[in-house]
Amino acid sequence: MKNERIIRGAIASLLALGVVGTSTHAMAAAGDNEKCAGIAKAGKNDCGTSKSSCAATVKTDRDAEAWVLVPKGTCEKIAGGHLQMSEFAKPGGKSGVLSPAAKAAGAA
Repeated sequence: MKNERIIRGAIASLLALGVVGTSTHAMAAAGDNEKCAGIAKAGKNDCGTSKSSCAATVKTDRDAEAWVLVPKGTCEKIAGGHLQMSEFAKPGGKSGVLSPAAKAAGAA
């Protein structure tokens, strides 16, 4: 009976540590990191690109669109790294996604 309580306590502690670790990582990702593109290894990207649908799916090393989160100020120090702005943000608030009409006009 005493051993069972010790085991249950140990399992509860491990679960609590996992929850704290996850929330700490999420807070760090939100504020102290930046998206750095052009440095991810194949299969190690943090989000999808125009060539891959989701995280960990980029096929080649150092894909210019594939990004990973790094501590702020680090990306500019990494050879080949560049800050990845919002996936569709362009200067002047314009979207990087073409409307169907614009696509049709460009194809003509």
